[in-house]
Amino acid sequence: MAARTESSDTAREQAKAEADVDQVRKRAARDQERLDSGLVTNPKDLSGLQSEIASLSRRQDDLETVVLEVMERQEAAEARAAELATAVTDLEAREAELVERRDEALSVIDAEEDTVRKQREQIAQGVPADLLKLYDRLREKQGGVGAARLYQRRCEGCRLELDVTVVNEVKAAAADDVVRCENCSRILVRTPESGL
Repeated sequence: MAARTESSDTAREQAKAEADVDQVRKRAARDQERLDSGLVTNPKDLSGLQSEIASLSRRQDDLETVVLEVMERQEAAEARAAELATAVTDLEAREAELVERRDEALSVIDAEEDTVRKQREQIAQGVPADLLKLYDRLREKQGGVGAARLYQRRCEGCRLELDVTVVNEVKAAAADDVVRCENCSRILVRTPESGL
């Protein structure tokens, strides 16, 4: 926006400078016609007219230099505006591509979530209601993780190693007993890698 504004400002400045040059040129042409016509015969008037023509010529040169400087700035401003417009177009295309990729990824995630939810519902049907209720309560309390694997005497939920006494209690518990971590209260899932 700033580059476009600068471009339009310099275009207006260039138009004004060119109008000033044109005005000086016309006045110098009128004075030259008067001089060439021979109507001015008074030496003092002739000298004044020649002096004014010379002055107008210098003024025209100065104004034409200003016009050239403004034209250079105008070209630079237009180039910058075009460069930025191209950059904006590229960024908008990149944004559209990223939005499309994001939407596709969200679609895949939604599909996976539906699949996992259905699998969970099927598995939950075979779990006793009181254990499922305990798991859901712990899951809500523990940021979405209600059970954790016991791996080499360490709870993978809180990452803390269990006390030797607790390890012995877990060893002595029946395979279908619900055992919980003493630190985070999550249900411990025992596997052959539990270190018991």
